[in-house]
Amino acid sequence: MVKKSIFLIIIIFSVSIYFTNCKNKPTKVTKSKTPKGMVWVEGKVFLQGAKEADTYAMPREKPAHKVAVDGFFIDITEVTNKQFKEFVNATNYITVAERKTDWEELKKQVPAGTPKPHDSILQPGSLLFNKNVNAVANMHNYTQWWTWKVGANWKHPEGPNSTINGKENYPVVHVALEDALAYCKWANRRLPTEAEWESAAQGTNYDAIFTWGNNAEVLNSKANTWQGIFPVTNESKDGFEFISPVKSYEPNSIGLYDITGNVWEMTSDLFHEHYYKQLDISKTIVNPKGAAKSYSLSNPYQTEYVIKGGSFLCHASYCASFRISAKMGVTKDSSSDHMGFRTVATVEMLSSK
Repeated sequence: MVKKSIFLIIIIFSVSIYFTNCKNKPTKVTKSKTPKGMVWVEGKVFLQGAKEADTYAMPREKPAHKVAVDGFFIDITEVTNKQFKEFVNATNYITVAERKTDWEELKKQVPAGTPKPHDSILQPGSLLFNKNVNAVANMHNYTQWWTWKVGANWKHPEGPNSTINGKENYPVVHVALEDALAYCKWANRRLPTEAEWESAAQGTNYDAIFTWGNNAEVLNSKANTWQGIFPVTNESKDGFEFISPVKSYEPNSIGLYDITGNVWEMTSDLFHEHYYKQLDISKTIVNPKGAAKSYSLSNPYQTEYVIKGGSFLCHASYCASFRISAKMGVTKDSSSDHMGFRTVATVEMLSSK
């Protein structure tokens, strides 16, 4: 997942920026009336992190460990353009992608001495996947398939001349963490923790690799991901070349749609490369809230948050993030055309409303 501020600096100077490098059970929660558009996730103990048979698992997903998570409600789909529009209409909220970039804030997040970009670069915008990539020289250079688009935002997902008319049932994109949190506050919701997200993605399973089980061969019929050669050839075997409307694929075992693929989903956890390795896994961990601080090997200057689920760009040859344990980090100001969110609520939250 590309980071907005890093990408801006790369564009300006056309150089690569390298950085330095079941005894324990969850608390019982009484199920109340399920809010419209949500589903109840039963409290349970399950295996978080990399599964033994998962050949794509990365070091940051290891070791696997038992966690106990209390029950909660979660949106059955990613927040849609229609839902986000209702929030904006009610609050007159302006998203991060619609605001001019604040250089004073941005320079705190990049190496000291970085020159100020030209004002033409510091315009409102967001990141778009470059659909015209014909070849790539280095798969580690993500700037080859990402482009900074002035005028791209949730209302104009492909740039200033595009619209969401007729796409009310698509996931809202080009939203940053701040935007998602503002929506949550308005809706009396919150973002899920990574453990809650994995609990929901497991559904009725305990230690599955994918939200549907362990069969990788059914991926194309289960989720909106990339088929072909990433990022140059998309064969669209799953029926969609890029983003798809919510509910385009069958739900998982508890009724959640697109928990895998389509768009990445934000969580409230800080991203730390070595967080799991610091845990005491000799006992079940109850309701974990994630790392105390952020650390990314590729981006040590900024605070990153965990995103889950992968997107329509995920392919086995690149990130394989259609697995439940997969995770990436994203900065709080980042937005793009393949990241959105879904919300959760607890019985306590709903009763205090």
